[in-house]
Amino acid sequence: MAYPLPAKNYDADTTEPVSCGLQTLDELLSWKRSEANPFNVAVVPLAPREPPLASCPRRTLVSHDMMGGYLDDRFVQGTSAEAPYAFYHWQSIDIFNYFTHNMVTIPPAVWTNAAHKHGVVVIGTFITEWKDGATACEAFLKEEESYRAVADKLVQISHYYSFDGWLINIENTLSEVAVKNTPLFLRYLTDQMHERVSGSLVLWYDSVTENGQLNWQNELNQSNRIFFDACDGFFTNYNWTEQNLEWMSDYSGVQGRKADIYVGVDVFARGKVVGGMFETNKALEIIRKHDFSTAIFAPGWVYETHDDKTEFRKNQDRFWALLSDYLYIHRPVLPLPFISSSCQGFGKAVYWRGKHEKNMSWFNLTAQEIQPMYYHKELEGQGWLRSRGCPEDAWNGGCSLLLEGLIPVSHTSPVCAKIFSIHVPLPSKTLVSFICKPSAGITVSLELKTTDASLGIQEVKLTNECPEVSDGGDQFSQLFGNLDPNGWTVKCLQLESCGCALKDICVSIQRNGEPQDTPFSCRMGEIMLQDVASLQVPPELVKGLCIYDIVWLRGAGTLPESTSPCLHLNATLRWDYQINLVRYFRVYWRQLRGPDPRIPPGQLLLVGRAYSNLFRVTELAVPDPPGLLELVVEPVIMKGFPVPESHWGRRSLSYTDFTQ
Repeated sequence: MAYPLPAKNYDADTTEPVSCGLQTLDELLSWKRSEANPFNVAVVPLAPREPPLASCPRRTLVSHDMMGGYLDDRFVQGTSAEAPYAFYHWQSIDIFNYFTHNMVTIPPAVWTNAAHKHGVVVIGTFITEWKDGATACEAFLKEEESYRAVADKLVQISHYYSFDGWLINIENTLSEVAVKNTPLFLRYLTDQMHERVSGSLVLWYDSVTENGQLNWQNELNQSNRIFFDACDGFFTNYNWTEQNLEWMSDYSGVQGRKADIYVGVDVFARGKVVGGMFETNKALEIIRKHDFSTAIFAPGWVYETHDDKTEFRKNQDRFWALLSDYLYIHRPVLPLPFISSSCQGFGKAVYWRGKHEKNMSWFNLTAQEIQPMYYHKELEGQGWLRSRGCPEDAWNGGCSLLLEGLIPVSHTSPVCAKIFSIHVPLPSKTLVSFICKPSAGITVSLELKTTDASLGIQEVKLTNECPEVSDGGDQFSQLFGNLDPNGWTVKCLQLESCGCALKDICVSIQRNGEPQDTPFSCRMGEIMLQDVASLQVPPELVKGLCIYDIVWLRGAGTLPESTSPCLHLNATLRWDYQINLVRYFRVYWRQLRGPDPRIPPGQLLLVGRAYSNLFRVTELAVPDPPGLLELVVEPVIMKGFPVPESHWGRRSLSYTDFTQ
């Protein structure tokens, strides 16, 4: 059955919303907000960070180029995926570039949402290449009016989809007129981006030189400086040597802007390059020696080239651990409530409070929560400590943070594992809850490291054996009432502080009993900090729930009470609610009335989780007409306690034989 939805924004078979790029100059110039894809608008604003990006002397950019792009990540609402690629070492990078060979690469919203939570800037790609690219460049770089028209559209697209800028990659020769106008195009685009998008960046890739020739320099020099001077930064080609870096360090065109030069590293090690693959650290060692920023191209190598995808997390963690000496941790500045279950945005099941909500492999980077630190370190006396994401059990989402290691007999003090490095201003009273599943023979404590302008770093220890403090009982009941912890330890405590900010969250692991070599593990389910005063504020109501873009399709399979092919409902839901108050929404449906009036209304059945005020219901099998069904939206709020059903959004939908 045909349906009136823009084909490029929706999957042809299921009507699921998808992300995509733009292929041609005409497509770019004809782009309109009214025809854009509202599902691909990022809903997470760019978090502030410490230190601010502008004050970082050595930055790290990741350019994500994988198998043509728009893979599992193109599904805006997530998808079922047995072994997806994901990125979760956000605290180690500063800028994320989504790269494909579409002329205009618009980053999928799932990437922008995940990056923004961690204070990481996201930039798309504008690329021209080969003969078609040269033709496009001659068309749009012929005069001021034409290059401004292209720049204006790029600014509008970035602003609409809520990402933060562009990598400009001209990989074809340019005529004398076109190359003369290129720096003017770059300057105009950069100025307009800065005006419309706070914190935005426009970077230039080392390709064309000032004479219009396609001639990769592998350095910034006089032949390409004109482009660098017109924008925010320069991404070098990958075939550099240390001699190139030494020369750039002394080049007058670099002075005062070393941080804006991103020395490219191809993780696939194509051509004559330094490092690459599991020796990428060798390239970074030289780059940092000369105090330059770096652009790590295609780190998805750890996924693409290793056949056993079950080893993906292990390979990814190994790759980034090898680079750790040359990366610089930043702290996202986050408001309360702070909450994280360490979900990486994919897993073998969807968990809620330690139990399966859905038994299926899934992928949705928007579901990724603030990520912990992942590392392996040696302790004296043959001991060790490792932190890693583990999907075998979780409190919420798709995985938990697993701390494991060995406390050696000679180690008498507790093992301290830093798990979060953040900046969270604290009120006078903060409610802290932490949920863990420790192995036998150890005591696990939570340590909060705070900072105060006058007192410096302070440490507060909260143990899993402490009783609840004053007023904690009612708050515990409010948050975790009727809870079956299924082996999890759940504690709720109150912290009193004044004028300080939380910097680090650590887990202290102490051996019980006599000294001996003690293997241990501790699964961290969730950590939550709340302003006690805010808990008294009643939750909001879901308002304005509406249903539109309805498409009825006949699909494979039958319902138990029917012999005809299933009738599938596909529809868009939209509602009003403050996004910053929720972790996500649960979307349900139920049958209110069917062809047989003797059948009572059905129970609410979960359709899925929504991470914005927009959700596409797809392939929902419903009874044959005539019928009446109800769609329901439940907010799962950051405060942790359930929202009363009276505050949920509800909308009924009747359907008759015309749908066939």
